[in-house]
Amino acid sequence: MSRRYVGGWIQDGLFNPLAAPTPSAYTYELWTWGFNASGQLGLGNTTNYSSPKQVGTLTTWSNIVAGFDTGFDTGFAIKTDGALYSWGYNTNGTLGLGNTTSRSSPNQVGALTTWLSIAAAYPFTTATKTDGTLWSWGANGSGQLGLGNTTAYSSPKQVGALTTWSKIACGNSYVLAIKTNGTLWAWGMNGYGQLGLGTSGNYTGPSSPVQVGTLTTWSKIACGTQHSLATKTDGTLWSWGRNTEGQLGSGTTTNRSSPVQVGALTTWLGIACGYYHSVATKTDGTLWSWGKNNIGQLGLGNITNYSSPKQVGALTTWLNIAGGSNHTLATKTDGTLWSWGYNPYGGLGLGNTTNYSSPKQVGALTTWLNISAGNSHTIALKY
Repeated sequence: MSRRYVGGWIQDGLFNPLAAPTPSAYTYELWTWGFNASGQLGLGNTTNYSSPKQVGTLTTWSNIVAGFDTGFDTGFAIKTDGALYSWGYNTNGTLGLGNTTSRSSPNQVGALTTWLSIAAAYPFTTATKTDGTLWSWGANGSGQLGLGNTTAYSSPKQVGALTTWSKIACGNSYVLAIKTNGTLWAWGMNGYGQLGLGTSGNYTGPSSPVQVGTLTTWSKIACGTQHSLATKTDGTLWSWGRNTEGQLGSGTTTNRSSPVQVGALTTWLGIACGYYHSVATKTDGTLWSWGKNNIGQLGLGNITNYSSPKQVGALTTWLNIAGGSNHTLATKTDGTLWSWGYNPYGGLGLGNTTNYSSPKQVGALTTWLNISAGNSHTIALKY
């Protein structure tokens, strides 16, 4: 059996990125649910919804991000034609629309059709274009826009002149990025060492990209509120930053200002961060979590914190993962969607506002594709 997937195919239950067509080869529906006080669901209102709701009727969406800012959340999506859209909280210019007016429906960011990927957090946004350039906008008090200053901007501004940016991730006022040569870069707030530069205690700057070490083998990155995860091309997992809840997975609660390997395994595949918890998949399709678990966000059936990775159940069919502030979502290779953790506003999409400490299936559909989680809202693609 084959199943379409952004960035690859599922073939006989296994994800095969090498067999993938480009994301624009298919079109997808946009769905949202959860907290909506700032219009972050994009539904044209500020009503909370505890079940998935389709945003409009278009089937031309290809990339999504749910930005989080302690309730003042945002939503971003790129269409298959490369156009970028935004909605939600905008007091800091986070939407990139040239103003500070919040929006409850998707609005196009400029007129360009060359946007490729997006990342959003507290309360700013970073994006790449198809030419490999890097852009940012929104709040900038800690230098998180990477522009060499602390000035806020409500429209996209290019970060330097390089055309070699590949992957981006945003945390609380800081950014991680990987270039096409496999080097890792960081900038912005560094109070807990979350930049991985060997220092901490800095709440402003560096305001321009700084290389993390000299390695050229970085593969994937993820940011929590103040902690960072990354994988290398050899399948190893690394973490740094704040660790008060064990979110680094190092078996301790000691903060780290430089990357530290999590165990010795070389089978890590996908990574995601919540505020103070972490989630990851392995190449065998298993799901693992660690860190803060006061509301069951680790999916382990309890509310106990763990400072080392713990397997979620025994299944080997997990595929995509997303970490919200205190809730988690995941898809399986059969296209089903699952959620657990914090749910007072319906962010789990289960039709209620009950917290769950174990994975619960969201409806019965088998066509879920990609997911992104904010503070208490969720954005997803479905085909």
